[in-house]
Amino acid sequence: MSELAERFETHAAGEKQVAEKIRCDACPVMCYIADGRSGACDRYGNSGGRIVRLDPLTILEQGGAAVAFDAGRAADGGLVNTGRRFVTAIGAGTTYPDYKPAPFIVSQEVEGVDLVTVVTEGIFSYCGVKVKIDTDRQIGAEAATVRAKGEAIGHVTTGEYGSQMLSLGGVHHLTGGSKSEGRVTCDALLNLCNKKPVELTIDGGASIVVQAGKPPVIDGKLENRMRVGCGSATIGMFAAQWRGLVDEVVVVDDHITGVVSEHQAGKVLGWEDTGIKIVGRRSTPGRYFKVSEPGLGWGGTTISDPRSILGEWNAKKGARPGLSLLMVSTTGEQFAYYELDDELKPVEKPFPERLRKSVDLIEENCEPALCTVLFVGGAGGSLRAGVVENPVRLTRSVQELQTYVTVGGAPVYVWPGGGITLMVDVTRVPDNAFGYVPTPALVAPIEFTLRRDDYVALGGHVDHIRSVEDVLAHGGEYLNPRHEIDASSDNPWPPLAQLHLRDGKA
Repeated sequence: MSELAERFETHAAGEKQVAEKIRCDACPVMCYIADGRSGACDRYGNSGGRIVRLDPLTILEQGGAAVAFDAGRAADGGLVNTGRRFVTAIGAGTTYPDYKPAPFIVSQEVEGVDLVTVVTEGIFSYCGVKVKIDTDRQIGAEAATVRAKGEAIGHVTTGEYGSQMLSLGGVHHLTGGSKSEGRVTCDALLNLCNKKPVELTIDGGASIVVQAGKPPVIDGKLENRMRVGCGSATIGMFAAQWRGLVDEVVVVDDHITGVVSEHQAGKVLGWEDTGIKIVGRRSTPGRYFKVSEPGLGWGGTTISDPRSILGEWNAKKGARPGLSLLMVSTTGEQFAYYELDDELKPVEKPFPERLRKSVDLIEENCEPALCTVLFVGGAGGSLRAGVVENPVRLTRSVQELQTYVTVGGAPVYVWPGGGITLMVDVTRVPDNAFGYVPTPALVAPIEFTLRRDDYVALGGHVDHIRSVEDVLAHGGEYLNPRHEIDASSDNPWPPLAQLHLRDGKA
């Protein structure tokens, strides 16, 4: 929280307000705000009869240590830190009510090319998040409703390799249901985008805690790692490690359970038949579907004793007393060793050290389980009007790779087709970059960078172009302070990325 915001919070909590209220037009809610108070969004306030943006304008700084704005100037007013700067839309303000140009249209020279970056905080009613949860465990059936605080905010979507997927938010949950549904959806999306934990429940499924860049918590259990692959892939990767150490290996998996003696990898290595029978739907040799229903047990199944997927062993096809069997999950978290008794029944034995290395190798090849949150939003006509006078020209410029789009300086994926539908990994965006308005809708920073001559040709708001130095010195219409933070080394420098994009290198 900025110093200005803290002052407003203290003032609002402890002093009687007597000044006349003024109206804020930064969003459709149009709050009337008394002096020293903030609006419903906590993003704008009344300071001495002027609407101010309470959070500082964030400027990414590359090539030197980040410095506070006031400390970044010498006594004569000259800049001390000469590292490259990029004005983000975080704290910039908005174009709403949409008739006016974007709050900042900034010019800077990069490698001899004059570039323009147009920044604004977009109000997104059409937005949501896609959540990737690294786990094999069943969290809910496909299309099951996902809830926060009892309200429906999304659904489980199709799973991916080693991960469960959620689709949350969207205009129908934000504005198409009850007021409570909209408020809860907006709150959950805001927290997820700002990398905060959110507790979700899935109808007929699990209770989960999701936080971008952190391991998921599923029914109170912290998930440590995602699977190395399906059961068949695990057989293929590690069959050579087991050759000569054990007679049979079964890798238990909800999707594809693998059996080494039947699998092509085992056949190539000369593995002998064992007479094993798997209770499941046989696919290709050594690969079985539906050995169990999805669950929280071995390999994302409901199984607690892996022997439950074994049928009768066939002595005519190689089964014999003393035959050794390793059963292991796709993460290496569960494993057990058995030997067939005289009745060809698998009996659990102490786990032999000779197999320990192979199980550890499975675990070593598993990546840490994390939650990934991708913000998805559609940049509509009103937002684009703050960039150019004819909004469709901006859309075409983005689609033709003439304009480079970022969110808080982070690179985005722009979906093909009509409009500007973008997707960004929130962990690559500076902290607390997202806000909200109580309509309800999310507020996200968005920047458009392109060459100045292209911007002029598009019909941009050329009279409002300013230098980075002028922005640093004088700020904008909302009178908020400026501050600089280090640019993430994981993100390309946006102006350079624009040059590479235009040159066909991105």
